[in-house]
Amino acid sequence: MPELTLEDIAKQVGVSRSTVSRVINGFPNVNPEVRSKVIETIQETGYHPNAAARSLASQRSGVIGLVLPRTVSSFFIDPFFPQLTQGVAYGCNKNDLTLSLYLVSNKEDEEKIYPRISRRGLLDGILVQAGQPDVRMMEYLATSRVPNVILGRPFVPEGANYVDVDNVSAAASATRHLIKLGYQRIATITGERDSAAAIDRLDGYKQALKNAGREIDESLIVEGNFTEPGGYAAMQKLLAVKPDAVFAASDITAIGAMSAVWDAGLRIPEDVAFVGFDDVPIATMGKIKLTTVRQPIMEFGIKAVELLIDVINNGKKPARRLTIETELIIRESCGAQKMGV
Repeated sequence: MPELTLEDIAKQVGVSRSTVSRVINGFPNVNPEVRSKVIETIQETGYHPNAAARSLASQRSGVIGLVLPRTVSSFFIDPFFPQLTQGVAYGCNKNDLTLSLYLVSNKEDEEKIYPRISRRGLLDGILVQAGQPDVRMMEYLATSRVPNVILGRPFVPEGANYVDVDNVSAAASATRHLIKLGYQRIATITGERDSAAAIDRLDGYKQALKNAGREIDESLIVEGNFTEPGGYAAMQKLLAVKPDAVFAASDITAIGAMSAVWDAGLRIPEDVAFVGFDDVPIATMGKIKLTTVRQPIMEFGIKAVELLIDVINNGKKPARRLTIETELIIRESCGAQKMGV
């Protein structure tokens, strides 16, 4: 049986080919009764528009890009990124879009990839994970005609469309929780200091201490790199200054730090309490379940796709900023349950 065409549908409904095309592509200015009849005929006949023809007509590819500043190995080591990608993929599937993934591990990759993907025609839009100082990246995106949304606060937020959690407020809530539990020497293991998320989480930690009338002790602040080995190494440094609690900038950092505490013969939470950030699955897989700030990573990815679709359909201006809520999840590692709090 030959494949149905627009002309076949138009003939059955008794309208022009262009009218059927406008209905399929969602254009306005079609009589509601005619629109209903076209849709009904399409459903009855099982007609499927040719994807290539639709792409030519709409000047859209139906493909969006996700750019992550990660090597292939680190992409799978840090559970945050597979979850984020899963959320983006779900958002794409929900909206009949195809996802193209780009891992950018160094400046050489960046120089090759950004000029290519920012050309019109290849992608309808781009999602980019904010990384370390991203001035060059923002220059590419600002000059590109391709709609884009940043995942996380960029270093230069003016004029950028981006989705983020309130990292400052979330980190402050985690630190306040430790203060409320009575801990006196509260340390933090940060992410890279040239990461916007790490900077904001450190600011939240400091704000909570200052608001509680406490001095900022720089010896209790050690830089990590959002990795398990980084958390382990940072905790080894902190053990020398005897913290009784630690706010770690990510769950995977906290897991590494907790291992260092156990290897030193100390107990959690009796000797050192912990709060992490993310609430990835690993937070509940160890012998001590981790108290952590939950950011809805899957939702983060889905909302980013929805925001990008809005930018594609309605233009880059005005710039949009979407903030997703976080939640402090209380488990064993902070000691609240033992204290009956």
